[in-house]
Amino acid sequence: MEISNMDKLVEQLKRHEGVKNRAYKDSLGIWHIGAGRNIHPDGPHQGMGLSQDEIDFMLSNDIVRTIKELSEEYAWFNDLEDGARRDGIINMHFNLGRVRFAKFKKAIAHMESGNHDLASAEFLDSLWAKQVKG
Repeated sequence: MEISNMDKLVEQLKRHEGVKNRAYKDSLGIWHIGAGRNIHPDGPHQGMGLSQDEIDFMLSNDIVRTIKELSEEYAWFNDLEDGARRDGIINMHFNLGRVRFAKFKKAIAHMESGNHDLASAEFLDSLWAKQVKG
C-alpha cells in the first residue's frame, strides 16, 4: 500500500473508530484501546490484545520516561553508576510511579546524602517491599 493511501486510511479509521489513550468499553461493552484495538479479555468478543513487539515497545518507552523523570527530579540519581542500585531505583519508580515513589522521603534523603545502606533499609521496610517480594 502506498504511503499516501496508508495515511488516508489511518486518518479515516481514527475518525470512524475514535482515538482513546485509555482502555474503554464500546456501546456493546467490549474493551478497546487506541483506535479501536479490541482488547476484550474473553468470551465471544475476545480481542487480539497486544503483540510481544507492542508490549516491548511500550515497556521501552516507559523505561525511558522513568529514567527521564528520575533524572529531572533527583540529582543523586544521575550520580548512580549502572548496576544494582540504579536498576533497583528504576524498577521501584517504574512500579510505584512518580507520586508514590516520592513518598519515600527518608529513603530519598538517604540516597541524596549517599547513605545507600540506610536508604535500602528504608525501602525494604515498606508495604511496597512486602508486596513485590524480592
